[in-house]
Amino acid sequence: MSVDLTALPQITFLDADAEGVESRIITQYETVAGRSLAKGDPVRLFLESVAAVIVQQRELIDWSAKQNLLAYAGGDFLDHLGAFLGVTRLPAAKALCTVRFSLSSPRTFGVLIPAGTRVTPDGNLMFSVTEAATIAAGAMYADVTVECQTAGEIGNGFVAGQINQLVDPIAYIESVSNTAASTGGADTESDAALRERVRLAPESFSVAGSKEAYEFWAKTASPAILDVTVDGPAEEPGHVYIYPLMTGGTLPSQEILDAVAESCSASRVRPLTDTVHVVAPTAVDYAINLTYYASRTNSTITRDVATAVDEYILWQRSRIGRDINPSELISRVMLAGATRVTLASPAFRVLTVSQVAIPSAAPVLSFGGFDDE
Repeated sequence: MSVDLTALPQITFLDADAEGVESRIITQYETVAGRSLAKGDPVRLFLESVAAVIVQQRELIDWSAKQNLLAYAGGDFLDHLGAFLGVTRLPAAKALCTVRFSLSSPRTFGVLIPAGTRVTPDGNLMFSVTEAATIAAGAMYADVTVECQTAGEIGNGFVAGQINQLVDPIAYIESVSNTAASTGGADTESDAALRERVRLAPESFSVAGSKEAYEFWAKTASPAILDVTVDGPAEEPGHVYIYPLMTGGTLPSQEILDAVAESCSASRVRPLTDTVHVVAPTAVDYAINLTYYASRTNSTITRDVATAVDEYILWQRSRIGRDINPSELISRVMLAGATRVTLASPAFRVLTVSQVAIPSAAPVLSFGGFDDE
C-alpha cells in the first residue's frame, strides 16, 4: 500500500526564525565583547545584516533538503526523484476527436482520406488525420480520428459539428464534421500529478495486478487524466474495471479509453488471468437550487456566490465516486459572504466508484434579501 503523503508530519531541517537568529548572534557578541549593543550601534547594525544573510542561507538549506523528499520536491528536483523509479514527466498531449468525412454521393470505388489531411474549426487551429482511411465503395462517409497539431489544452472543447472546415481538399468529399467533442489535450504534466504517479510507482512493480498498479499505468496513458478508479467486482472474478476522468471533470473520449486500455493491457502490466475493461464513469445528474442572503454592506455578493458555486461544481466533478455533498456547497457560499443559505437541491447522495457528479443544468441562484445582524 502506498504511503499517504498528506498524513506525514511536516518537517523542518533548519530553524530560520529571523528574530531568534538575530538575538543569538547579538547575545553571543555581547557575551564575548563584554558590552551591550545599543539599537543604533554600528556593530549591532552589522550583526543584524549578518543575521539576515544567515537566515536566508538557512531557508535555502532547508528548501534544498526538502527537495530530496517526495512530499516537498518540485520542478526538476521532482523529475530526478521520479528517475529513481523509472517515472518521467509526461509531455504535453494533443487533443483527439473523431471527424466524419462525407461524400456528395456514393461512389463505385473507395475514396482515400490520406494521413495528415487537415481540418479546422476556425482556420487557425489545425487537426490532422492520424491514419489513412478509405470511404468504402457504396458508402457515404467514414469516421476518422484526427489529432490537434498544437499540443495542450487549446485543442479541447470543440463540440460536435464545430470542426467543419476541410483545409486540404479531397476529391468527392462534400463535408467534414466532428461527431464528438475534442478531448485529451493537456499541458505538460504538473508537479502534483507527477508526484502522485511517483508515489504509486512502487505498486507498478507488482505482477499481481494490484489496484494501485492499475491506477499508475492508467494515469501514465495521458497527462490529461485527472483521476482513476479501479474496481474488481466480487461477482465477476478475474474482471477489472478501470474508470478514467479527464482534467476539468470531463468524461473521457473513446480515444482516451483506448489509450488507457493499451497502457493497462500490456503483457508486463496485466496478469494473464485478468480481463481489463476501460469504461467512462457514469455521469450522475444533480441540480443546484439555492437562495442566499447577505449584509447590506456586501456589494459583491452576487458575483462571489456565483464564483463559489462554480468552484463547488468543479470540486464535485473532479473525483470519481465523490458523494454529492450539499454541506460543502453551503460552506463555500457562506465563505463567499452569504449570511444565510437555504438549499432546495441537491440532496446528499452516495456515489459508487464508477460514478461522477455532473450538474444537469445551470445552477439557480436566488438572492433572498438583506439579512443584517
